[in-house]
Amino acid sequence: MIDFENAKLFKLTKHNDETGAAKKIKPVLIDGEHIIEAYQTVRDGVIFTNKRVIAINVQGVTGKKRDITTLPYRRIQAFSIETSGVIDLDSELQLYYSGLGQVTFEFSGGSKILEICKCISEHIL
Repeated sequence: MIDFENAKLFKLTKHNDETGAAKKIKPVLIDGEHIIEAYQTVRDGVIFTNKRVIAINVQGVTGKKRDITTLPYRRIQAFSIETSGVIDLDSELQLYYSGLGQVTFEFSGGSKILEICKCISEHIL
């Protein structure tokens, strides 16, 4: 499982490449689940669907081994967002899970953080 004890888990950039993490995760999606947005670091990735967050931790030298962690929206106790500004283009999403603690995702410019926020709200409110 990914180490979620780090305060800043990922610095994510938008990823549209269909050969990347989003394509590799499609077999894991359930009926009626679709990808809202895919983000990636150099090796790791985070996929936001309409049902959950899927974190992918690429391991090993070749990158063939992957740890996939599912964080369902319905298990979130609270969340917080920080939107980007004029000078500071980064945004941040903090999710609070009972038993797991805080999970933080940092996004570089161009994220759909408000759309993700709406989807989370639909599941927890």
